[in-house]
Amino acid sequence: MNVTSWARDLWQRLTEPGQWSRRRLVGEGVLALALGLIAGRSELDFGWPWAIGAGLIVAALSLLRRTLPASVLIAAGAIGSLSESGGLFLLGVAAWSAGRRIPGVLQALVAFTVSFALFEAFALWKAPDQTVFVLVFGTALFLMFAVVPGLTNRYWTQRRTLLRTLRLRNVQLLREREMVASQARLRERQRIAQDMHDSLGHQLALIAVQTGALEVDRELTGRQREAVGVLREASVAAMQELREVVGILKDGTPEEEQPVSRVVAGIEELVEAAVAAGMRVGVERSGEIRPLAPAADHTGYRIVQEGLTNAAKHAPGAAIAVNLRYEPDSLLVEVANGPVPPGEARAAGQGEAVSGGQGLTGLRERARLVGGMVFTGPAEDGGFRLAGVLPYDSAEAGEARKTATFVDASDDFRQQMEEVAPGDGGPVIDRLDPREEFKDIMSTKKSNGCLVGAVVGLLILVVLAVAAVFGIGAIVDEADKVMIDPVVYESVKVGDPERQVREKLPEGKSFLTSDVEDKLPAEPAGMSCLSLLSTDTSRGLLTDTVYRFCFKDGKLSEKREFHVKS
Repeated sequence: MNVTSWARDLWQRLTEPGQWSRRRLVGEGVLALALGLIAGRSELDFGWPWAIGAGLIVAALSLLRRTLPASVLIAAGAIGSLSESGGLFLLGVAAWSAGRRIPGVLQALVAFTVSFALFEAFALWKAPDQTVFVLVFGTALFLMFAVVPGLTNRYWTQRRTLLRTLRLRNVQLLREREMVASQARLRERQRIAQDMHDSLGHQLALIAVQTGALEVDRELTGRQREAVGVLREASVAAMQELREVVGILKDGTPEEEQPVSRVVAGIEELVEAAVAAGMRVGVERSGEIRPLAPAADHTGYRIVQEGLTNAAKHAPGAAIAVNLRYEPDSLLVEVANGPVPPGEARAAGQGEAVSGGQGLTGLRERARLVGGMVFTGPAEDGGFRLAGVLPYDSAEAGEARKTATFVDASDDFRQQMEEVAPGDGGPVIDRLDPREEFKDIMSTKKSNGCLVGAVVGLLILVVLAVAAVFGIGAIVDEADKVMIDPVVYESVKVGDPERQVREKLPEGKSFLTSDVEDKLPAEPAGMSCLSLLSTDTSRGLLTDTVYRFCFKDGKLSEKREFHVKS
């Protein structure tokens, strides 16, 4: 790849749509400006042109660190030792970004190693006579400004990736569990449908045949024949409803369209059948008639049917009022019966004995699924009232169906993953054992990279920690060679024998005093001098107190105290 194509590819990556949002543009600009100003301020001693150039280079590298993480990290390693404060801050930012964006563990290791080598090489080039000091403190600085931020961001990114993978697998588990439960429900519905068809269908067929034969019996009176006809029609209607329910149970499909006799428009026929059976029922309609969704239309019919059935069982002989009131936003269906006449109390008690208690529960569920509600309770006159509110708009029903799920609310983890929901489709895993699932997650290439990266990072930290411990020990040993207490300095007198004086003083040969000796006055002619550092830090950490002892003709000829700015 030549320079032109490389530059074109870099420009495309920098100007990629979505790469620079307004928030990121402001943040990156502020960060680049801050790093550039810090770098320029630290280089003012070399002149304004050098300071401006250093600031521009640091700012440019800061803007490029997302696109070229490895290259910027290597360049920051070189600048970090050349430019003191600005370069170190750039190194920290570049390492933080590189820890996340360099894909492979080996690539990241190579990039950090090259950056560290350049960091130490340029530091040694600046101070060639302080090798041990540069190696020890350079390693500590690189560990603090590069390795720790890089490993921290890499671990944080890998942890988020692993958590997202676990969440995706959790969603897949929920999706598969929903599919398994759906299949189980379908099989159970088919079994129930078969049982209903075999048992109830047979019994209803016998009732229809027997009542049909009884209806043509010549010995019956006209009123008896009319009652038998009502029973026959009821059994035929029950057979028809049973076939509809069995079909729904077998297919597992909702009731999209109902026969005309099973919707609100068929309530008139339902009431006529109840009146023919001897019940006192009246119907009242109010408001402008408006169409309902098919499911809501059928629910209104079921409310009236359940109300009439309950009144027949629990309040035989009582007056029943059916009220259909079309409100602006919903249909109000109400069935209210009066108190039970005294002579019918025994029949009402017998009706309660055969009540299953499931009709009202089913009605409430039907109403909820269409976005409505059902109310039950005693009426003001001592009777009973059943009312339902059914909205015209089916949007509420759609929302209600979305919330209807077989997963219990306390056990629903889909809230953890907004991006993917169980109903959105997607791959389905083929195992439910958590141990196998975890093994599958950890066997992926990305997860292996996470583990290898964590192990390599841990090894690097251990090696650097050991090197830092040995380095600190070496610094302490070097300090013992060149540092003395002010009391020792006062105890030595000019004219004392050189051998006696040197027995009280340390060796004095260390890299710690090489920089200080260059700032001292020239040694007196004909004398050999020994420069040592004082343990007294009362003048501050930026000022070194230096004791110089000069010998001539086997005696201490001069001792002086200097205060050198570091």
